[in-house]
Amino acid sequence: MSVTYLGMPAFPEAAAASTRDPRLRANLTHATHTIRDKRAKAVTELADWGRLRAAGAAVKDRTLRHLDHYLEQLEAAVTDAGGQVHWAADAVEANRIVTRLVRATGETEVVKVKSMATQEIGLNEALAEAGIHAYETDLAELIVQLGDDLPSHILVPAIHRDRAEIRDIFRREMGHWGRPAPEGLSDSPAELAEAARLHLREKFLSAKVGISGANFMVAESGTLVVVESEGNGRMCLTLPETLISVVGIEKVVPTWRDLEVFLQLLPRSSTAERMNPYTSTWTGTTDGDGPRTFHLVLLDNGRTDTLADTVGRQALRCIRCSACLNVCPVYERAGGHAYGSPYPGPIGAILTPQLRGVEGSLEASLPYASSLCGACYEVCPVAIDIPEVLVHLRERVVEGGPVTRGGVRTVLKSAKGHAAERAAMRAAGWVFGHPRALRAGMRLTSRTRRLHPRRLPGPGRAWSDTRDLPAVPAESFRDWWRRTRGTSSGSKQRGDGE
Repeated sequence: MSVTYLGMPAFPEAAAASTRDPRLRANLTHATHTIRDKRAKAVTELADWGRLRAAGAAVKDRTLRHLDHYLEQLEAAVTDAGGQVHWAADAVEANRIVTRLVRATGETEVVKVKSMATQEIGLNEALAEAGIHAYETDLAELIVQLGDDLPSHILVPAIHRDRAEIRDIFRREMGHWGRPAPEGLSDSPAELAEAARLHLREKFLSAKVGISGANFMVAESGTLVVVESEGNGRMCLTLPETLISVVGIEKVVPTWRDLEVFLQLLPRSSTAERMNPYTSTWTGTTDGDGPRTFHLVLLDNGRTDTLADTVGRQALRCIRCSACLNVCPVYERAGGHAYGSPYPGPIGAILTPQLRGVEGSLEASLPYASSLCGACYEVCPVAIDIPEVLVHLRERVVEGGPVTRGGVRTVLKSAKGHAAERAAMRAAGWVFGHPRALRAGMRLTSRTRRLHPRRLPGPGRAWSDTRDLPAVPAESFRDWWRRTRGTSSGSKQRGDGE
């Protein structure tokens, strides 16, 4: 599989292939059910979870309303603490900045902490073009990198792989990247983890440049926060001489008091833990402690445009916990690669089309990658109403309308290929607005029910290929009510006084 998301097919085409892979389906079902069951137990331990969730949403909304203020406060605090702040409007600029900073050190190898932002901008590929090798140090990201694969889950990027596949990847590829896998490596989790530990240890001890993202940035002090479970992040954040952090501008929170809310929400929603095993914080640079040079690259890449959408902006609350993926029936069956983005699942279905726009066939298909069951909203720790945004984006795909692109207000044209849908909706609107026509249509449908096809013709065929047409009753509800007044015997009820 290619290591880039460019040119990925639209979701229906990609999902049609992935849903026919029984091994993938089994891996996903086992992993997502395990994670979500543990999360449910962890959440019930807190009697005030609902209030905590509301607080998280409120903090995020307040921050987004005053994002310019908090970003400037953050920049000043980071600079005062000895760091350097760079602003990147898009992926191209961010990659150019990071490449220049690495080249300035004279190094050709970097170690990386798991980072969604760097996946989003394709940083590893950009560095490779410049002759710089980026080594992933998160265990799952290492598996993906060695397998020349793509992440398929926000929290567990290699969720689509089982132990036997991981063992084969380690045996085959580790030697090409550094220390080879031990002889006779089995698929025991302990042996696989030890093989990765030995392989990565050499990278940690030799690397002079580390690259990270951040889960949060505290504006009042200029502090960055990374939470993780393996300890690789701590190594990458403390051992290199130069640290470069690429972070989306929406990750800022105003104060340490606000951070406390999210340090309760995130671990329970992601790994089902009361707290993360490793919570690393750093503020600029300190003589004799950690990296001597720190660079913060603040990434926009469509976030300001998303902020301009009063409905869609709630996607920027996301803290990347992946709870929505683990309860989504569509993700469980299709897998993460079908979404064609570093952000799979329900959150990806609303975030990717806003960051990239809905003009491409893949992006236009993502808002439809949902049954609208609402399970994602129920588990979201910052109360993102994903179904609401999905419907909003579907309307944008079909009807077009005003949007912001590159900071400029523009108008999208109606999407091609939806003429039949628009005509059907207009016809339905007219019928529902004329009761006599509605009654006549329902009676005609009931009387001709024996002649109805099992599958719809024309454009409707795609719908009925995977669904059964509902059976039409012998009479409409209106006619049944007029005949029976709701009684099972069919006789009219007598009112009081009759």
